[in-house]
Amino acid sequence: MSEIKFYKHEQIPVEMHKVKIVQQLKLLPADERLKKIKEAGFNTFQLHNGDIFMDMLTDSGVNAMSDNMQSAMFRADDAYAGSETFYRMRDKLEEIFGIKYCLPAHQGRACENILAERFVKEGNCVIMNYHFTTAKAHITRRGGHVEELIKDEGLISKSDLPFKGDIDLDKVRKCIEKETPENISFMRIESGTNLIGGQPISYENMKEVTEIAKEKGIVTVLDASLLQDNLYFIKTREESMKDKSIREITRMIADLFDIIYFSARKFGFARGGAILVRDEDMFHSMEDLVPMFEGFLTYGGMSVKEMEAMTVGFDESMDMDVISQGPLFIDYCVKELDKYGVPVITPGGGLGAHLDASVICSHIPQQEYPAGALVCALYLCGGIRGMERGTLSEERNPDGSERFASMELVRLAFPRRVFTLSQTEYVIDRVKWLYDHRDMIGGLRFTHEPKTLRFFTGMLEATSDWPEKLVEAYKKEFGEEA
Repeated sequence: MSEIKFYKHEQIPVEMHKVKIVQQLKLLPADERLKKIKEAGFNTFQLHNGDIFMDMLTDSGVNAMSDNMQSAMFRADDAYAGSETFYRMRDKLEEIFGIKYCLPAHQGRACENILAERFVKEGNCVIMNYHFTTAKAHITRRGGHVEELIKDEGLISKSDLPFKGDIDLDKVRKCIEKETPENISFMRIESGTNLIGGQPISYENMKEVTEIAKEKGIVTVLDASLLQDNLYFIKTREESMKDKSIREITRMIADLFDIIYFSARKFGFARGGAILVRDEDMFHSMEDLVPMFEGFLTYGGMSVKEMEAMTVGFDESMDMDVISQGPLFIDYCVKELDKYGVPVITPGGGLGAHLDASVICSHIPQQEYPAGALVCALYLCGGIRGMERGTLSEERNPDGSERFASMELVRLAFPRRVFTLSQTEYVIDRVKWLYDHRDMIGGLRFTHEPKTLRFFTGMLEATSDWPEKLVEAYKKEFGEEA
């Protein structure tokens, strides 16, 4: 990895790319933002992108492509069956992961659907280090249940633990004994735990837990959607891996698992996904599900242009100068917010910076969705769209009561190669202002609540006139047009 040191200036991350295409941004006045968030039902997913100044909702499908990725799109073979584009993608994945069989799918949750259809039956258990919303929803839809067995210290927001995504091996053994191996559909390891701050899992922990699974005859599955960030952290934080190349580490990880799936909206920097299967019989047991849910076996519901781009993106994901950019900018943002005293998940992980809404909005009861309120307040005070990752992102218990999240977070995602350092400084400044006025933020309540994945399409309202008061305070500080 290139390390650029400064002579006089304090050390800051440097963009390892130059900008060739730009998209103009617009910052609406605060009064307009108040109107827009009300129309969106206080749900940042429902905002129009044209009403947003900085879109930090996600890094899924919104990363900037490289010039090589874009140029590769022109050679796409658009045949319905037998597309050469697919074979180029498949061969590149086999080169990187060493797994022969590939099932294409249009994105990560489509892969999760296929895996759930194939493996999960009523009453089954799936072991995870931590769940992801759609992965859990597909399992529970099939009548299964999820056991999250992350180490307790992984849920401590402020720490210096390098691998907070590590799974607790004692909990795993006890869970297998309780559930029995026959009732465990598979063990899913998320390489970069999305919902607890993009925190990585160590290679050593993956090795130990997959050895337990292999001994008990349990299928092992790696969610590699955030793998590129996790590779960076293993390379820089795990002592035994510092002399290994990214490609070597990737192959070492891949060799531990029976199945690997990913969203190429994250891993590969394009839009698509795939399931890689080591065993031929297991591959054939799933291949009929691709034509049923996705499309033919050589496009899987994806645009072939995207497939060509992601094939180049897979190679770029093996380059430390490329994969370091997200973690370095996130780390800078996290450290600057921490200096200001803003409660934020430390150490900085992958995917984005994560604000600890349970501390910032400790005055808001969990049933009034403190993380949801905080993410709306940030849009009001800067036009920044983040994502709620707390109780609002959970589903209710069968009896209708709230299932309170372990952590109440606001995610400020850093799409790769999209934002500059000055824009990052703007985000830090507005978060600091909001933190200093945090007592003005109030709660939310549902006006329309879908049964499943309610955070995507649900509509809410404020429990008081706190949004109006917050906007007035903001305008007093920054002016009517800010």
